[in-house]
Amino acid sequence: MTLDETDSRLLEALQKDAHLTAQELGERLHLSPSQAGRRRQRLESEGYIEGYRAKLNPIRLGLAVQGFIQVHLGTHGPDHSASFARLLATRPEIVSAWTMTGDADYLLRVYCTDLSSLNRLIHDVLLPHGAVAKVHSQIVMDQLKHDGPLPT
Repeated sequence: MTLDETDSRLLEALQKDAHLTAQELGERLHLSPSQAGRRRQRLESEGYIEGYRAKLNPIRLGLAVQGFIQVHLGTHGPDHSASFARLLATRPEIVSAWTMTGDADYLLRVYCTDLSSLNRLIHDVLLPHGAVAKVHSQIVMDQLKHDGPLPT
């Protein structure tokens, strides 16, 4: 199913504030609360809305270092990829991971308490994995644009 303009506006509003009630959505979209609620439920059931999360402040949580790590595998194959994916799933400091085209096989986004914990993640966790040949890390100095809403 395709999205109409009202669906797009509803998704845009929810990305900015997921706490909006059906009443508030209806007022913003010029719909009745029941119509707004039904649209929201439909978008959820059709998979446009995957869930709702609280956005936490990493600094307040003591996560002072944000970084990106490019991982280059020396050995490729389904078993190595599956083993590496299992490793990633066990590490809470790795908050997202992508397989990539280009030079690196994976790009990891990490949050660590300090540089020592980033160093331990790289040298004690990632590099010892049998398929990993090398890693390249970059530390975020400042985030100019935060993860924003998706274009609708």
